[in-house]
Amino acid sequence: MRLRSGVFASSCLLVEALGVALFLRGFFPVPVRSLPRREARGDPPAEPAPPGPGMVSNWTKIPPPLFKKVVIVLIDALRDDFMFGSKGKQFMPYTTQVVEKGTSYSFIAEAKPPTVTMPRIKALMTGSIPGFIDVIVNLNSPALLDDNLIWQAKTAGKRIIFYGDDTWVKLFPKHFVEYDGTTSFFVSDFTEVDDNVTRHLDKVLKREDWDLLILHYLGLDHIGHMTGPNSPLVGPKLREMDNILKKIHISLLSKEEASLPNLLVVCGDHGMSETGSHGGSSEGEVHTPLLFISSAFEKRSGPVTQPELVQQTDLASTLAVGLGLPISRNSVGNLILPVVGGKTMREQLRFVHLNGFQLSRLLQENTPAYEKAEKE
Repeated sequence: MRLRSGVFASSCLLVEALGVALFLRGFFPVPVRSLPRREARGDPPAEPAPPGPGMVSNWTKIPPPLFKKVVIVLIDALRDDFMFGSKGKQFMPYTTQVVEKGTSYSFIAEAKPPTVTMPRIKALMTGSIPGFIDVIVNLNSPALLDDNLIWQAKTAGKRIIFYGDDTWVKLFPKHFVEYDGTTSFFVSDFTEVDDNVTRHLDKVLKREDWDLLILHYLGLDHIGHMTGPNSPLVGPKLREMDNILKKIHISLLSKEEASLPNLLVVCGDHGMSETGSHGGSSEGEVHTPLLFISSAFEKRSGPVTQPELVQQTDLASTLAVGLGLPISRNSVGNLILPVVGGKTMREQLRFVHLNGFQLSRLLQENTPAYEKAEKE
């Protein structure tokens, strides 16, 4: 009898251990990784030769950039309905006009859980999907060693300026030629945390000594944590962001040259739930707006349609192409085609070719059966 009880107890413990192991395997999956970053700048695939006798392709390098200057405005906890819904129409009139009638492309970017800032910055800049283990290190973000857009830009000689959430400064130390970080832990501060970013704009927009400007505004996120998404404080904060976007857009248009246009990207790292929190997988937390504004795009016309759903990880691949950089090797994102839709069909195919080659190489390096299947 005792032997049977012992066997039963041992079986229960074994099943419990297997259950815990299965849970941990799913909750903390093995990340998809390519070669180390020092090997990341390998030669891109050569373009197939153009048709015709004696013609040889000279596109054996990364295609040139599509934009001269790029400004990324990340508004923390910006839900998609804050821009594309009734709040956007009421409190963000300039942005709404650009979305509906301007030279822009708008999307809803889906963020994967955990919807907290540090993993989402990683997803935006690497194109990979961080796991829940990143929640643990979110409070003390170590330097990001994975191949990423910021590192590629710095290596290519791009001059990057950053103002905002100091998580970026921790993730990308020594990558910015100029920066001013603000802490995200004083959640009762809705005003100064954003004023410390905006105070730099008038001067930096007049300068020519930068290629990539990144702004990360925290005020909206703090309002959500303190009073929720339906707070009367949300409207004025959205209006403030709208005025900032207007200033940046007008400045970029005034400085454009005939050779290369500029690009303004507006996005959120995550949204917020109906209680103002984030970290989970509710629709309000995972759906954020993604807006590309440039004179390179055709002016929108016709009826307003619902923005297309894309993945947040798609931004890294798209910006890499826009800046003339290699796509991060660990990226699982797809090129957002409308952004390059103004180019010739041959150029568009070249961009898709680069993206497909990078994704196939990532698959090959993470799937042991890949080469075997290829040989068969």
